[in-house]
Amino acid sequence: MMRAHDESRILIVDDEPANLKLLEKLLASEGYYRLDSVQDPRHVVRHYLDARPDLILLDINMPYLDGYQVMAQLRALHDPLLPPVIILTAEHGRDRLLKALASGARDYISKPFDRSELLMRVRNLLDAHLAQRLLHEQKEVLEGMVRLRTRELLETRLQVVRRLGRAAEYRDNETGRHIIRMSRTSALLAHHLGWSEGEIELMLHASPMHDLGKIGIPDAILLKPGPLDADEWAIMRQHPVIGAELLAGDDSRLMTLAREIALSHHEKWDGSGYPRGLAGEHIPQSGRIAAVADVFDALVSVRPYKPAWPREEAIAYLQQLAGKHLDPRVVEVFMRHLPEVLAIQDRYRDPLEGA
Repeated sequence: MMRAHDESRILIVDDEPANLKLLEKLLASEGYYRLDSVQDPRHVVRHYLDARPDLILLDINMPYLDGYQVMAQLRALHDPLLPPVIILTAEHGRDRLLKALASGARDYISKPFDRSELLMRVRNLLDAHLAQRLLHEQKEVLEGMVRLRTRELLETRLQVVRRLGRAAEYRDNETGRHIIRMSRTSALLAHHLGWSEGEIELMLHASPMHDLGKIGIPDAILLKPGPLDADEWAIMRQHPVIGAELLAGDDSRLMTLAREIALSHHEKWDGSGYPRGLAGEHIPQSGRIAAVADVFDALVSVRPYKPAWPREEAIAYLQQLAGKHLDPRVVEVFMRHLPEVLAIQDRYRDPLEGA
């Protein structure tokens, strides 16, 4: 619905007081009462920001700043809803008209102006600006709804991700705290390796699915208290492939990264890992990061086949693995920020630990 005339805000800029009074009288006679008159063009931007007008009537020839300079200042504000400008001038000529339009004016009226013509042009441009404003507001509402729905879908997806990761850990007789510690350590390492904020958040949410493939490993093998024989080990080594297959079919950035980590976190820097025997930087960095976080947390955690290692021994062993099992650069970053890693360990320790 179009707004009433008295709701439209009009900014009038002219260095001649007589012209300001004439324009105020003409506009008021038509029902426009929200008028802001400026005699000094140097104050236009301040008045504009204060009043947020729907239309600007602007003189061209003024001291200090001419109308073209004023329009340049207004454009520099980068307001997505900059109101239309009607140029008022006593000068005539096609070049002046084209320059005014090129500078951002929407219309041009010569002085002395005809009352009916002026009011008609004012009404038309106010109607056009109102329509533009309504479209802009509608767009913002729709974009807000899309953002809300996107957040809801992302949160739903993250809930599924977390539950899948915890399901895999419960199969391994875990409390679920391992994936919290491992994922937060992975995100910490990614941060110190220069990943962007968006990539770090993806790492935080994707890395909990690193061992999802354990869902496909029989309990007799997964929970065996002693060493695995050759046949059992061959089955166990399939869990990265199983995890990658379970995560396939979704091309979102989150699931793509989760699939990459699941498939590569058991590859080794020297090429002796599995399932593909990748070496060095041929292993995705996401997998190399997850491997360091996963190995350390596995060492200091109780597993069916071993007790928890003391932290000092686990840290020393991790350093021994650098350049063999693990990416030496990632291990170096791990050691440089060890206090932050240990803070994660302490904050998310298993419930019975230390009891």
